[in-house]
Amino acid sequence: GISGAFQYGLQVSIINSPAEYIKSFIHETWLKRYGSSPSAEMITLMWSFIVSIYNIGGLLGSSSAGYLSVRFGRKKAMLFANVPALLGAALMGLSRLCGSFEMIIAGRLFSGVCGGLALNIHLMYAGECAPRKLRGLIAITASTSIAAGKFIGFALGLREVLGVESLWPILLAANALPASVQLLTLPFFPDSPRYLLIDKKDKDGCI
Repeated sequence: GISGAFQYGLQVSIINSPAEYIKSFIHETWLKRYGSSPSAEMITLMWSFIVSIYNIGGLLGSSSAGYLSVRFGRKKAMLFANVPALLGAALMGLSRLCGSFEMIIAGRLFSGVCGGLALNIHLMYAGECAPRKLRGLIAITASTSIAAGKFIGFALGLREVLGVESLWPILLAANALPASVQLLTLPFFPDSPRYLLIDKKDKDGCI
């Protein structure tokens, strides 16, 4: 669940702490770009885009989870979910350096795609791989991972950690770490027996 459910919980909570810093960044960028200060309504609108576009990305990711998990298998689809996560982290982490608040919006969109895609596939993959006696226990790892992600997001957002004006781009790019960990570890995991038997017709592989 380190990419799916954990990423979802992390991205839901991590955006709260740097809210005022991001609004100030939008104001400064707008002033440099257009030579006039944006209205309070415009700043609120841009901030609303940053927060809510994550859900649009989640909708896109969730809609494609079924197709990708059947077309490429649960494991490969989970690996693919890390690509938009890393892309989103790079966009958000470099946004201040490039002077573009639009990069934060795009980064949140890609992060939402990762969350929606991997959260659904995580449930599928874990449930299909789990032994019958442990299936219920394994299924609740999604909820546990969401809670862990929210907790880590709030902890990273503390002023004593990354919740300061100079470090908010690093805070927004923190989801690159779990994505990298999964890219390095998941290739060593087996594929889902159900996928091997029903979708690939590989009975020996399933057994």
